[in-house]
Formats: sequence, structure tokens, C-alpha cells
Amino acid sequence: MTITYRTDLTVSLDDSMGSDAKVIRMAKASIKKTGAAMDQAAREGFINFLVRERHGVPFEHIAMTFYIEAPIMVWRQLVKHRHSSISEASGRYVELEPVFYSPSPARKLVQVGKPGAYVFEYGTVDQLADVEESVRSTAEHAWTEYQHLLKQGVAREIARSVLPVNIYTSGYVTINARSLMNLLSLRTAGRENATIVSHPQHEVELLAEGMERHFANLFPATYAAFEKHGRVAP
Repeated sequence: MTITYRTDLTVSLDDSMGSDAKVIRMAKASIKKTGAAMDQAAREGFINFLVRERHGVPFEHIAMTFYIEAPIMVWRQLVKHRHSSISEASGRYVELEPVFYSPSPARKLVQVGKPGAYVFEYGTVDQLADVEESVRSTAEHAWTEYQHLLKQGVAREIARSVLPVNIYTSGYVTINARSLMNLLSLRTAGRENATIVSHPQHEVELLAEGMERHFANLFPATYAAFEKHGRVAP
């Protein structure tokens, strides 16, 4: 079977629940109101108020389910955001596909500085070539050994232990808007209006950016308030 190398991630919208109007309805539940009579400007102003004053619970009532294809090393970062539900393809039960992540030439390779105070810079042509060669030779060797163990009758859950963290897996992630805003605040960089200065791993930022595009399209008033108030989760 031919090995495939990817430099991208797949983040597609599988399903969503709620709307900006639902955020308002959940916020007004305490006074037995719905906000149905509010015009567009009033709805946007009220959501802006909720984000500004950090009234976050109403945003937990709207959610998105994403279908994701990403290297295992990216999934591990996603798991750290505990307020999400993850259903991932399991290497215990299915044979994984020979698809591996390999950094693109645009990926910065060199970390300069100490933890907490560092930047990434572009590598040299030689460094880029070394990374590509190492990634591919490791993937080819690991995949050969994986196939060998499977053919010997070794259980998938053991055979997968020889595979590196840049192999792709797929699955679904359901996350509410409040948790997603927290994820975006920590996993995106270079936004001038951001209150939190974040230094995410490039590959994880690709994932966050894919999620953000769907978030902005589904819940425009909530997203606008998130942007206006420094990209901090309420």
C-alpha cells in the first residue's frame, strides 16, 4: 500500500446546535423571558454585554460537531481542552491508514529562545531536507513493521505501538461555543486584538483556524463579541 504524506488537516462541520438567538433565550431564562421581541441590533448588543461581563453559561447551550482528520500529535493537544466530546477512530479495532504528516516548506522549523520566551524561525534548505528525509524514512520503516506484526497475527492494539505520532487518525469532536472560544484564545496567534498572547503549535493552530471559520459563520453575533472583547472566552 502506498504511503501518503499530508501537510494539511481536515476540519469540516458535521452538525451544529442552536443559534445566537438561543444564547439570548438561555440568558433570559432566569426572568422567564425569551428575547423574541428584540430586533437585530438589540440582540447583538445583548450578546456583546454577555461576553463583556463574562456571563458564559448561555454560550454552553450552542455547540458544533466537527469531523477532523489530523495527526495523533494534534489530537493529543485537542484532548487537553476537556470540555469537548471526542469520538476517534481506534487503532485497537481498525487498521490505520498509511497517511502521515510531513511539514510543508512554509512551516517554521527552528525554536529560538527559552520556554515561555521564544519564537520560531524558518529553517535552512538543509534542515528542511533533513526533516523531510527523516519523516519519510521513519514512516516507511514504522509502516513496514506495523504490517509485519499484523500479518504475524499480533493484535492491532499492540501492533500500533510501532507507529509514530504523525500518523493521521479521524473522528468527531463536539464542543460548545464557550469552550471553543477558550480553545481559540489559546490555540491561535498573531491576532492584534487578542488579550492573551498565545504561542500554539503550528499544526494545532491549523485545527483551531478551521474550527473558527465555521464558528464565525454559524454564530456571527457571538463571534463578533468574542472578537471585540479580546478573544477571551466569557
